[in-house]
Amino acid sequence: QVQLVESGGGLVQAGGSLRLSCAASGRTFNNYVMGWFRQAPGKEREFVAAISWIFGSAYYADSVKGRFTISRDNAKNTVYLQMNSLKPEDTAVYYCAMANPGGGSLYSRPAYNYWGQGTQVTVSS
Repeated sequence: QVQLVESGGGLVQAGGSLRLSCAASGRTFNNYVMGWFRQAPGKEREFVAAISWIFGSAYYADSVKGRFTISRDNAKNTVYLQMNSLKPEDTAVYYCAMANPGGGSLYSRPAYNYWGQGTQVTVSS
């Protein structure tokens, strides 16, 4: 059983920054993908960013490209999401997730087998 635990959410003013962390424990594989999704009230859960664990290749949704940066620390089994220039429309519950090899598109929720509990990010206008 893989466990994912997020931290770093909170309240911030527009234009501010937050750094989310997700620590993974349990059985993992070095070719998996770690991703971040978010869900705002009345909206579907949407892809934010993902990173290939072994290669470090990063992928972003158009809505956050240029503002958010995903990274990982292999030794700590931890993935980060640095969020800069935050906007009110970034307000959502943010979820960390892990996809096993061959699970499907890294942009799609069905590819991800394990999910964290979510952490609230609120950006005031």
